[in-house]
Amino acid sequence: MAAVIELDGVAVQRGQSLLLQDITWQVSESDRWVVIGPNGAGKTTLLTILAAQMHPTRGRAALLGEQLGLVDVFELRPRIGVTSAAIAERIPRGEAVRDVVVSASYSVLGRWREDYDPMDYARADELMAQLRVDHLAGRTFGTLSEGERKRVQIARALMTDPELLLLDEPAAGLDLTGREALVGTLGDLCSDVYAPATVLVTHHMEEIPEGITHALLLRQGRIVGAGPIDDVLTDEVLSLTFDLPLSITRDEGRWSARAKRLPRAAEGD
Repeated sequence: MAAVIELDGVAVQRGQSLLLQDITWQVSESDRWVVIGPNGAGKTTLLTILAAQMHPTRGRAALLGEQLGLVDVFELRPRIGVTSAAIAERIPRGEAVRDVVVSASYSVLGRWREDYDPMDYARADELMAQLRVDHLAGRTFGTLSEGERKRVQIARALMTDPELLLLDEPAAGLDLTGREALVGTLGDLCSDVYAPATVLVTHHMEEIPEGITHALLLRQGRIVGAGPIDDVLTDEVLSLTFDLPLSITRDEGRWSARAKRLPRAAEGD
């Protein structure tokens, strides 16, 4: 399988702070990765590099066969689909949902004077149906629930048939019903053999959809573990990642974690 992401000794430094340190990692085109770690672990910085929005301070970063620093990122970025809270904030609240999705063809947020052909609209309609938001096509983005907005963003990210899909905490801010509906949809997407290579960032094990094949665990900018999900998501590795004794369970393809109950000290101790 061709490598979609190749990082070799990547580091990112800002002032005296190392946000990422010695990140060596490879993602193949059939992979579905989850990136997990506590706040400040470097997840957002890593995703910014993967979106071709930042160059590493040290090391080599290649995306879709192109090395950052040696490629025109404006040609590379349309090949990468991204969803994030930052992008969502830039979407005009008065924009029709169908226009939010189709405008990704021109890499713009907010319709202006672009011309779209019937194939563009057909593709947008297909994606909205896949993400179960086709009934919202005529609604404005600002009237949607948080869960509906997340689905629209994913449809938009897929509009250009990207070779790499980056999902930055897609279930953040959702209630239980919204989270479960979205995780189910992401499970369908990750299980689709025709879907692009995917990297999903989250804090929470419960947000890992079925179909995820690999896991990367970060702590303080360093890799704690990386590899097939069943090998990496263990009590030992996750406890080290979060600096907390944790117990991991998996039930019907879904993961969860909780703190281990430590034994009480014996009376008189």
